[in-house]
Amino acid sequence: MITSIRTAVFPVAGRGTRFLPATKAVPKEMLPIVDKPLIQFAVEEALEAGVTRLVFITHSSKRAIEDHFDVDPDLERALEAAGKDEILKTVKAILPKEVSCVFIRQGEPLGLGHAVLCARPAVGNEPFFVHLPDDLIRGDVGCLSQMAEQFRVSGSSVVAVENVPQDKTGSYGIVDVDDADRMKAIVEKPDPAEAPSTLAVVGRYLLTPKVFDLLETTGRGAGGEIQLTDAISDLLGHESVHAYRFQGSRYDCGSKLGYVQATIDAARTDPEIISALQGESLL
Repeated sequence: MITSIRTAVFPVAGRGTRFLPATKAVPKEMLPIVDKPLIQFAVEEALEAGVTRLVFITHSSKRAIEDHFDVDPDLERALEAAGKDEILKTVKAILPKEVSCVFIRQGEPLGLGHAVLCARPAVGNEPFFVHLPDDLIRGDVGCLSQMAEQFRVSGSSVVAVENVPQDKTGSYGIVDVDDADRMKAIVEKPDPAEAPSTLAVVGRYLLTPKVFDLLETTGRGAGGEIQLTDAISDLLGHESVHAYRFQGSRYDCGSKLGYVQATIDAARTDPEIISALQGESLL
């Protein structure tokens, strides 16, 4: 039985239209929470969970993501010459040498399910994470690490969930679960009156490779896109899927409000910023 997950898939081909004009030239995943881009938070969470292969499903406008995780010898030499050792150390630590990156273009914007299917050649026949960088989850233990532990117990797919207000079910995949939090059903963006619960799927998945076979035949669903939710619904006919209630604080950084909340909370934990704000009587 596989007990460790080697690969994380990051679907990052979306254009981030809700953050225009900021995202006209800068990928939304490169927007910083204080001084660290969202995509780096995502990668660090995956590395904490033991991942050694990062698969980015990307778009031609997202070259900055690839550059961020590449080595920049000129920058490193400049920092070293300037004696900025701490910053140099931070830059070198962005990606450990033993970790590999794979960048795959999603030719058409056909939905999250299609983006995940694009990763099949890089993932192979083994379980893998799917991490949506828009959903920033912060806690003492990373959400993916928590899910990996659940996988070691169950050996089956795991999907992160949290309760949302009843009137927000139309923005999420909603699950129905039994007493052991095994999924009985999953529905994409149901009307609040028809939602089976208020347990919403958030941007973390740990999936067995069987989902690739199902995605191959998944038709267009909500929004005319190939929905990962629909493939997971089909997966329930082949194996159990655990709805995992993670520990941590989630920020929907795909929305302006969630992004601002994440930035404020991160700033409040930065000693340098807190000290400066107190000195200016802003706290």
